[in-house]
Amino acid sequence: MLYYLLYPLHTDYIFFNVFKYITFRTIYATVTALLLTLVLGPIFINKLKAMRIGQYVRDDGPETHLKKEGTPTAGGILILFSIIVSTCLWADITSHYIWTVLFSLAGMGFIGLLDDWKKIRFANTKGISAKQKLGLQFLVAAAIGVFLYMQPGFDTRLSLPFFKKVLPDLQIFYIPFSILVIVGASNAVNLTDGLDGLAIGLVLIVSATYLLFAYITGHSILSDYLKISYISGAGELTIFCGAMVGACMGFLWFNSHPADVFMGDVGSLGLGGSLGTVAVITKHEILLAIVGGMFVIECLSVIFQVASFKLRGKRIFHMAPIHHHFEIKGWAEPKIIVRFWIIGIVLALLAISTLKLR
Repeated sequence: MLYYLLYPLHTDYIFFNVFKYITFRTIYATVTALLLTLVLGPIFINKLKAMRIGQYVRDDGPETHLKKEGTPTAGGILILFSIIVSTCLWADITSHYIWTVLFSLAGMGFIGLLDDWKKIRFANTKGISAKQKLGLQFLVAAAIGVFLYMQPGFDTRLSLPFFKKVLPDLQIFYIPFSILVIVGASNAVNLTDGLDGLAIGLVLIVSATYLLFAYITGHSILSDYLKISYISGAGELTIFCGAMVGACMGFLWFNSHPADVFMGDVGSLGLGGSLGTVAVITKHEILLAIVGGMFVIECLSVIFQVASFKLRGKRIFHMAPIHHHFEIKGWAEPKIIVRFWIIGIVLALLAISTLKLR
């Protein structure tokens, strides 16, 4: 929005020429989202407390979590609001890629909001059923997959890390593939959101990494130099990722241990889904499994735990997702969180290195 309001003034005032640069707008999108979250955070948290919108804790979870009962939840509303406002202010709002990721963010976030609302309304931890949640997620992801596939010239080839010339073309099958990426990312972040600041910190790392990927993918010279797919217009997603980085930093201020507020499903599903959408648009879908490797590990720990118990009647971990396993083993919550962040940073650096190791 500011791009259209202020950039035309560059003909009279040379200063406004900076608004054409994605880097400049990304920086201020990040700062805007950060300030919005920090300023509105205390007001929002107090409002949640006044409305008695608090967290309900599983009876079979770690005993240390019982004291978290009643902590304000659904804080993801603030995250999504900050990202959307900041993106609309600083990005090119005529870009269909921008509206696609905002649709993913809002659509998945709304599903999470329904889940959070039901938990609060009926004072339990169940929320909407798994079938309902997955069904709605698949609808949102399918809409995105079909829309992108129908765009003229959309690249349906699959980019594989470490291989610059191996580009299998999925053609129509790219739609179900993109759906799996988006839904998988959404649920993986949701499963990781179990400790104070854990998920939001990892989302911050992943969004910062995809900020770089989006910029390079939308830059014809850099993408050609690195031999990766050039996606015209994808550079605007750099601003969206910047807004996500800022909102995550702001929310982490309140969500760090001991948390003043939880993001709830509205935050985790929305953030995960939009990250999956950014990965699809920038043609770095497979790299998402590396950058977000901690999300993958958390998700697999649940799958293996359930499969092992059903097939063998035995559990692999003390409790799944895996962060609870370490809690029960006696690790302090802050130690688990920081160590998982460290692993997340290492995986992000590994993913970035694949841009040259091809």
